[in-house]
Amino acid sequence: MSNTVFPWLEDSWLQLQQLRARLPHAILFYGPEGIGKTDFVESFAQSLLCEDIQPDGHACGACPSCGWFSQYNHPDYRRVRPEVLDGDDAAEDAEGGDEKKTAKAGKAPSKEIKIDQIRALADFMNVSTHRSGMRVVVLYPAEALNTAAANSLLKTLEEPPPNTMFLLVSNRLDRLLPTILSRCRKFALALPSHDAGLAWLKQQNVKDADVWLSEQGGAPLAAFHASQGDSREIMDEFLRSLSHPGIDVALKTAERLQKTAVAELVGWQQRWLYDLFALKSGGVIRYYPRYGKELGALSARVDTVTIASALKAANERRAIADHPLSARLFIEEMLIEYASLFA
Repeated sequence: MSNTVFPWLEDSWLQLQQLRARLPHAILFYGPEGIGKTDFVESFAQSLLCEDIQPDGHACGACPSCGWFSQYNHPDYRRVRPEVLDGDDAAEDAEGGDEKKTAKAGKAPSKEIKIDQIRALADFMNVSTHRSGMRVVVLYPAEALNTAAANSLLKTLEEPPPNTMFLLVSNRLDRLLPTILSRCRKFALALPSHDAGLAWLKQQNVKDADVWLSEQGGAPLAAFHASQGDSREIMDEFLRSLSHPGIDVALKTAERLQKTAVAELVGWQQRWLYDLFALKSGGVIRYYPRYGKELGALSARVDTVTIASALKAANERRAIADHPLSARLFIEEMLIEYASLFA
C-alpha cells in the first residue's frame, strides 16, 4: 500500500491534515471519478492507524500497523465495497475481518453494497481496538449503497461508536441520502488542471495522452486505465455512428456492439451530447475535440432545447444501463432516439 498521493492532490492532503486536531466521526470525500480518491482515502486511513506517523501526515510504512495494512489484514481496519470490485487486486483474498465475498460460483458479483456488509461491521465495532488505537472503516463508492444498506449505515452514523472513523468516498453526491450527507464532514477533491493531468499521463508513457485525457473529462486515472484497454476501436466505431445519425446506422451499430458494456456506450453518448450542447451555447468542445468537424456540422442541425432534452433522457437512461433486458434493443432504441434529433 503506497502512502503517497497523486501530485494534483498534494494540496488537498495538506488541507486534510488540519482536521487531525479535531477529527469528525465521518468524512465524505467527493469529486469526479478517476482522480485518485480511493488511493487518497486509503493513504489517510493508513496514516490514522500508523504508529509512527511522519511530519507530513503520511504513514511511516515500516511499523507493524503499516505492515498489516499493506496486507489488508489490519485488525482495526475494514474496507466495504461492492463485490464487483473485489477482483481488482489479488490482495483481496488476504483482506481480514467480516467483509467477505458472498457471490456464489456462476453468479455475477453484485454492484451494490448490501445490508449484510453493513451489519457485519457490528462485531468489528463492538470489540476493543488493537493496541488501544482507533478503528477505521473505508466505504466506497457510497452511492453503491442500496436502500437497506444506506439506512443501516445511517443508524450507525447517528450513534457512532467511540474511537471509530468512517471514511466514505463518492463520485455522485446527488445519489446519496440527504441524511447521510448531513452526518458527514464533506471534503472535496477536484480535477487537476489539464496540464497537470497531461504531464502525469506522459510520465506513464501513455500514447495520445491528450486525446485520452479529453475523452475522460480531464480525469487522469480514468484516462490511464482507458488507454490500457482495448476500447479505442469500439469507441471510434460508436462515435462514427453518432457522427452520421440514421435508422440504418443505429440498427447496424446495435448489432455489432451488442456485446459492449451498455453503460459504457451511454457514457460515450452523454459526453457527445454535452459537446453538442457546449457548441450550441457558445462554449468549447470538452470531450471529443478530434471530432470537432462532425460535431460542428451536427450542431447546425439541432437547437439547444432539443439537445438539453436529449441530455436529460441520456441521464435517465444511464440509471438503468447496467441491467438492460436486451442489450441490442437498448442500443437500438438509444441510437434511433438520437437520430430523431436530426430528422
